Amino acid sequence: MKRKYPAQPIVGVGALIVNSRKILLVKRGIEPGKRKWTIPGGLVELGEAPEETVIREVMEECGLNVENPALVDAVNNLILDKRGRIKYHFVILDFLVELKGGKLTPNEEILEAKWVPLEEVKNYDLTRSFRDFLYRNRDLLEKIDSFVQLEEK
Repeated sequence: MKRKYPAQPIVGVGALIVNSRKILLVKRGIEPGKRKWTIPGGLVELGEAPEETVIREVMEECGLNVENPALVDAVNNLILDKRGRIKYHFVILDFLVELKGGKLTPNEEILEAKWVPLEEVKNYDLTRSFRDFLYRNRDLLEKIDSFVQLEEK
């Protein structure tokens, strides 16, 4: 399925990973949202459950093991071109996941990954869809925390 100028919406997932009052943000290396900050995630593959996708994508993009995905929100990410045509249309299911461990190792799709204090996230150049999510779910994020000792780089 084409990502750009699709014939129908594409289903993706996002992973909310909170550890020691910090959330994992990644700077996207591909469009849409290239060079903007968001949470790890990716597209659901044919025959794959979204819960499986979020676990796989976090491992592929960041090298981290996560478990127990819980759906938090669904975000409609619709981007039009200058002529008003639908250039991108993603329906993103955002899951809270529990961090099991691993070593934060961003893949080639990610320009940078870092743990950001929750109170500082709003200061980053976020994707529009993640900024919308953050606005709607800020109270929930403030209540969530887990602590796992991660391997050092």
